[in-house]
Amino acid sequence: MSKAALFLSLLGALAIAGCDSGSSSSAPAQPKQNQLATGRFALQKLLPSARLWAADSQPFRLESSTTSDSNGHDGKAISWRADFGSPSLQKAINYTWTGQADAERKIDHGHEDSFSPGNHSTETFDLAFLKSDTDEAFKVAQEHGGKALTEKDPKQPVIYLLDFDPQAHQLRWHVIYGGSENSGKLTVLVNASSGDYLRKE
Repeated sequence: MSKAALFLSLLGALAIAGCDSGSSSSAPAQPKQNQLATGRFALQKLLPSARLWAADSQPFRLESSTTSDSNGHDGKAISWRADFGSPSLQKAINYTWTGQADAERKIDHGHEDSFSPGNHSTETFDLAFLKSDTDEAFKVAQEHGGKALTEKDPKQPVIYLLDFDPQAHQLRWHVIYGGSENSGKLTVLVNASSGDYLRKE
């Protein structure tokens, strides 16, 4: 075979390979999936943003929300909002994490507000004390009345609220079935450090 014929055959082979690779790259992309997260995972995602806002900021409240894509079962939610306080700035700010596939930003922030370090209702806590996550808190809550509600209504919404009780010196999960903090059918409190059942509200 002459050099010219060999060169032309190589060009043909490269052209065919290019067409094959082009056709495979034009395959439809897989649609993005929503991401559900536990409370501790979401708080760890939000903390760096809060620390950029104020180096001494600490969380004092974390709350999930439910949607048609996420009813809160198994301790996971599609959206979490955390409130942080900074003693040096005497300011508070909230950050929201979302696992919505079509969200423009995964983390967003709200407006600054006043913050008093001595206010017991907004007492901050160290993330190191959060050793028991929402998936564990959900299991405990199920054993103390929650299972009857989710069996009756498999779509029963469940939200999670994390705060610090200064009187008992406890970090606690509020596992709330069927509504908001004030209108839920059942609220089960779980120690967020030990994972122990505390009480119903």
